[in-house]
Amino acid sequence: MAEEACSHECGSCGVSGCGDRTENAGPTTLETNKRTTIKNVIGVVSGKGGVGKSLVTSLLASEMNKRGYKVAILDADVTGPSIPKSFGIGKTLRADEDGIIPAESDSGIKVMSVNLMLPQDDLPVAWRGPVVSGAIRQFWQEVSWGDIDYMFVDMPPGTSDVFLTVFQSLPVDGIVTVSAPQELVAMIVGKAVNLAHSLEVPVIGLVENMAYFKCDECGKEHHIFGEPQGAAVAEKYGIPSVATLPMDPKFARLVDEGKVEAYNVEGALDGIIDQIEVTAAMAEATA
Repeated sequence: MAEEACSHECGSCGVSGCGDRTENAGPTTLETNKRTTIKNVIGVVSGKGGVGKSLVTSLLASEMNKRGYKVAILDADVTGPSIPKSFGIGKTLRADEDGIIPAESDSGIKVMSVNLMLPQDDLPVAWRGPVVSGAIRQFWQEVSWGDIDYMFVDMPPGTSDVFLTVFQSLPVDGIVTVSAPQELVAMIVGKAVNLAHSLEVPVIGLVENMAYFKCDECGKEHHIFGEPQGAAVAEKYGIPSVATLPMDPKFARLVDEGKVEAYNVEGALDGIIDQIEVTAAMAEATA
């Protein structure tokens, strides 16, 4: 049987007898494009799909942008990319002699996603793990990002190849994990958190999405998926900051319209963003 293409990630590879293997290989940080300076990298992760990870990525980037930072999103969910649609970005990519030029949202958030490279948004990306990992490295190394204060990496669900590629190849300063108020989801969040800890990556905060639905008429909050568990999960895993987001039809409408930047989170993510700034300051102080 033909061997898979080498991902060059010896630290996570189980293939023995490889002539290219580097003994005791661990995390390595890839170089960026010569027109790129990225100060802080924040991964947004979830243990399973369907909990709103890409939405949270978009909202965090938008809120950081509103604070005056230069922000970018690397869409690492290669087989299920949704970031360009959320921001209404449909233009094709351009390139010059120095590299690929990322797309930009209306407010100036820079975006790189595989969907920007496809002739149609609905074409499938049926790639094996090493090819997906290679695309992530290309997004990091060959894109002319410019000066970026915060890059958010929208991760695919789970803890497989792409998770290891990002955490072992990119200088990730911390992660924000996304969950929903269900015991099963909380358990799977724990898997992602524990893997981040094993890779010595700080867990900055937990966003519990779809935590409640607020009735327009009576104003009462209804817990459609059960009682919120974010605070308990954060305490269990030592996560410093927690935020909750409601089930809000405006989310779906604005994302469908490509206007996610227009959503007002009304301060719900301030604690997470404050903690991101603290983590960035600590990383800079110890650099």
